[in-house]
Amino acid sequence: MTLSFRLRKNKMLSDFTQDSLVMPYFVVEGKGVRNPVNSMPGVHQLSIDLLVKEVAAAKRLGIPAVLLFGVPSKKDLLATAAYRDDGIVQKAVRAIKKSVKGILVITDVCLCEYTSHGHCGVVKPKYKGAKVKCLTDFIDLKQTLALLARTAFSHAKAGADMVAPSAMMPLQVEAIRSMLDMNGFKDLPIMSYSAKFASAFYGPFRDAAGSAPQFADRRTYQLDPADAPAALAVVDADIAQGADIVMVKPALPYLDIIRQVKDSFNVPLAAYNVSGEYALVKAAALNGWVDEKKIVLETYSAIKRAGAGIVISYHACDLARWLKEKN
Repeated sequence: MTLSFRLRKNKMLSDFTQDSLVMPYFVVEGKGVRNPVNSMPGVHQLSIDLLVKEVAAAKRLGIPAVLLFGVPSKKDLLATAAYRDDGIVQKAVRAIKKSVKGILVITDVCLCEYTSHGHCGVVKPKYKGAKVKCLTDFIDLKQTLALLARTAFSHAKAGADMVAPSAMMPLQVEAIRSMLDMNGFKDLPIMSYSAKFASAFYGPFRDAAGSAPQFADRRTYQLDPADAPAALAVVDADIAQGADIVMVKPALPYLDIIRQVKDSFNVPLAAYNVSGEYALVKAAALNGWVDEKKIVLETYSAIKRAGAGIVISYHACDLARWLKEKN
C-alpha cells in the first residue's frame, strides 16, 4: 500500500517500518554536481541527474516519498525562480516522475530559497530595516500569498504528488487550495508546515538551501517556541483552509506538541526531524561519542510514539536500512 493511498484514506502509517519515512533532498542546476553541505555530513546539494539516482536508491530501500527543496542559480526580490515552469524544482519533479516509478514526490512551497533577502515572503519596498513587531510591518502578504499559490500550481503542473507550504504565512493553505482547485488539481493533497517554530535547529538547513535571512528574522511569522496554544490554533486554521496533512517542526524539542496535535485533530500528522537535530547526532557520532544507529532508531521511536504518522528525516535512508536489518 503506498503512502499516498494511506494518506487519502486518513490512516496512520505503520509504526516501525520505513513506510512512514520521507527523505528530503536539495536540488541544484548543472550536471554531475554533488556539493557537500559541511554542516550536515552525508547530505549534498545534487544536480537533477544525480538526484534521480539517489531517489531510485531510496525507493529500493522501501522509502515511499521524497521532499524536494530547490536551490536556484539566481535569486531576486520576487522569488521569480520559485514559480517558473523551468525552475529547478519543476525540472526535478518531471525527471523523477519520468525515471522513478511509484515514489511520491512532495515539493516544499516557500520563497526563502528564491528571494535575494532570504525571507519567506515579498518584503515591502518601503521597509527600511526598522525593528518589526508583526508580519505585515515588512511583508506584503497579498503578493506573497499570490506567489506561493503560483509556486504550488507550477509544481502541480510539473507532476508533484503533494505540495508542502512552509512559509508560515496566514491563509497560505487557503490561497494554495483555491489555486489548485481552480486549475484542475482538486485531488492534489497539501501537507502544511502548520506548527513550525522559530527554532535554533534550522541553521544547517539554511546552509544547504542558501536561505538565511539577510536582515531581521522570522519570528514575526514562525511560532514562539513557548506558545503551545498558538501552535494548536494554526493547525486548526490550516485544517479549516484545506490542509490534508499537518506538520510539527522541529520534532524532538516539540514531542509534546506532536502529542497534543495527535490528540486534538483527526488528520494525518507529520513531524520534521530537522537539520540541526541531524547535525548534532552526526557530529557526535563522527567523534565517537555516540552510537549513531542506536541514537537514530531511538529518536525515530520517540517521534512515532509521540504520535507522528509521517517522519521527514535526513536519516531516512539510513533508517530504512537499519529497520530492514531489524526485520
